[in-house]
Amino acid sequence: MKLWTIKIGTSLLRGSENFDTENMINSYCRCIAIAKNKGDQVILVSSGAVGLGCNRLGLKKRPIDLNSLQASAAVGQGYLMSLYEKAMKKYNFNVAQILLTRSDFESKKCFQNASLTIKKLLDWKVLPIINENDSISNEELKYGDNDTLSALVSTAISADQLVLLTDIDKLYCSDPKTNKGAKPITDVHNAKELKEIQNKTLNDSNWGTGGIRTKLTAAQIATKNGITVQLADGRDPNILETILNGSRGGTVFHPSPKPIGSTKSWLAHALHTQGIIFIDEGASNAIQNKGASLLLVGINNVEGTFSANQPVEIYNSKGNALAKGISSLSSEALRYRIINKQRSEQSPVVVHRDFLVLSSDLII
Repeated sequence: MKLWTIKIGTSLLRGSENFDTENMINSYCRCIAIAKNKGDQVILVSSGAVGLGCNRLGLKKRPIDLNSLQASAAVGQGYLMSLYEKAMKKYNFNVAQILLTRSDFESKKCFQNASLTIKKLLDWKVLPIINENDSISNEELKYGDNDTLSALVSTAISADQLVLLTDIDKLYCSDPKTNKGAKPITDVHNAKELKEIQNKTLNDSNWGTGGIRTKLTAAQIATKNGITVQLADGRDPNILETILNGSRGGTVFHPSPKPIGSTKSWLAHALHTQGIIFIDEGASNAIQNKGASLLLVGINNVEGTFSANQPVEIYNSKGNALAKGISSLSSEALRYRIINKQRSEQSPVVVHRDFLVLSSDLII
């Protein structure tokens, strides 16, 4: 038995000359039902609410203002779910809608609750269908076009594989739409190779302005947690059946042999930091090379305002980002203790090693 997360992008659900939206969903659901009937578990992360809402409202162009986008999503989300429910009902499977925003991952408890809810639905043989809550999101509907969300969900429930269905057949070294000589990349074997590709997209004004960057980010998050990621051409819905049967997509991102774990992934990718803690060289060395916690004695300065148990960035004495973690003390308490030099041999732990992640594990 395998646990799959499948992400379907908006461009695929718009349909094509051969498949309209409903036919695309029917085909994807047929593949999912086959996998579920053989014992696999599947979670679906589906975009498309805004586009379907625009179609239902007869809008010729996608709105650009936030309120109109949110209203379109509110109309389209119900229709999107009705199509999935109708399609899965043919195979005697129920579906469940889960709408999330980035704020739903801001606390460890919420992160765990989302995981437990999804796992319970899987126990009940239900197909969880997850989307960003576009109708209330205040981040202009851009979590990463659901790519980042699919990786975080995969991490939360310890999926075996994440399949990113898109409108290209595989990853290329540059944009194949503008460079006819672009070479395909069939395998990304490790974090170093992935980082090199990410850096290239940042330097290429064409290849990276679209969804490829968010897919690379999703691949980084998931592979660091021991999850295999496949990028595949979903324009032919039947490709999903071949992948679920053990074949491979156009590009495979191979998992890290040393996963960082769900807690550190949550720290690295789900949280927005509230301030910065600057530390000395001794503390930097202890954190980087000895797996130590950050003690008060190693802190030189604090920037920003944060409460106890909120996420912070940790910078070394050269001003370089070193790590990210949860501070046990508020910025006010830290400043008071630093000013008053309240340091001793029994220096308190400010960021425990279990709630600290190095910058090497953060998305770029």
